[in-house]
Amino acid sequence: MSEKIASVNVGCSNSKKLKWFAWGTGGLIVFIGLLVLVVFLILHPSKPSFNLEDVTVYQFNVSKVPPYAINIIMQVTLSSRNPNSRIGVEYQPLHVYATYRDQQITMAYLLPPTYQGHKEPVVWSPPLTGYDMPISPYSQQSLDQDWHAGVVLMNIKLQGDVKWKVGTWISPKYHLYVHCPANIRFGDLSNGGPNLIKGQPVDHCDVEIAS
Repeated sequence: MSEKIASVNVGCSNSKKLKWFAWGTGGLIVFIGLLVLVVFLILHPSKPSFNLEDVTVYQFNVSKVPPYAINIIMQVTLSSRNPNSRIGVEYQPLHVYATYRDQQITMAYLLPPTYQGHKEPVVWSPPLTGYDMPISPYSQQSLDQDWHAGVVLMNIKLQGDVKWKVGTWISPKYHLYVHCPANIRFGDLSNGGPNLIKGQPVDHCDVEIAS
């Protein structure tokens, strides 16, 4: 009888030890997580800045009859700078594409995952193409007018996910949205379409990061 009682006491003791161990491990994990969060909030990361460095249009044609569509071949150069001195930026796969009046006119180009260290710049130069990209009759009319006026306002957009990195800690994903307007000046269109046109960025890119 005494042996059974001793066995029960040992079992209870082991169970209590396991519970205390689990509670201690969980508490340590929570403490470390809160500590990193506090450090992250104290550092207060600033969002990276983006600039549209160059836009080159190699081909641009718009159909004159329904169904209206655009054929375009272009290349853009985007630069980004991390202003933080103690926080790195991890860009998850990012998508870059061009729009006209909020209608997408090129296929999205997938940029590879990129890490941006403290105060570091990053430059991407993706090609953007669109073959028979459909547009609305309203956009076709506006685009035809802008084209013959010699200036078309396009927007280069970049979106995807971004993470902050402090030491070995990596934050959850945030959504990154970048909007870069650019004037495309065509000049003489007597030959039916431009061969090589340089675009001019209108202003600094707008950057938004949301949870």
